[in-house]
Amino acid sequence: MRPEHCLTRNHIEAWHGRALPSEPERVELWSVLRGSILPILVWTGVACLAYFGHDPLVAMVLGGVFALSFIVGFGLRRRARHSVRCSAYGALGGVLDKCMAGF
Repeated sequence: MRPEHCLTRNHIEAWHGRALPSEPERVELWSVLRGSILPILVWTGVACLAYFGHDPLVAMVLGGVFALSFIVGFGLRRRARHSVRCSAYGALGGVLDKCMAGF
C-alpha cells in the first residue's frame, strides 16, 4: 500500500472483514470529522462548561490535554513510518475515539 493511502490499523481490520474496496481510496478529513461528531460535541461542551462554569484556566488545561494527546498520537504514527496525512488523521481520530471510552 502506498503511504498516501495509508490509514490506521482500522483499515487492515476492515480489509480482513472484506469491507473495503479492492483498490486503495483516499480518506478525506471531512470523513474523519463526520464520523466523530459526538466526541467533538462532548469535547466542545465540556470545554464551554469549564470556561463559563469554573475558570478559563480549566478550559485551557483541557485544550492542552487534547493537544498533548494529539501530538503524542501523531508522533507515534510518524515513528511507525506513516505519512504525515495518515498521522494527522489517525491522531485526530484516535484522540476522539479514546476520549469517548469513559462514556
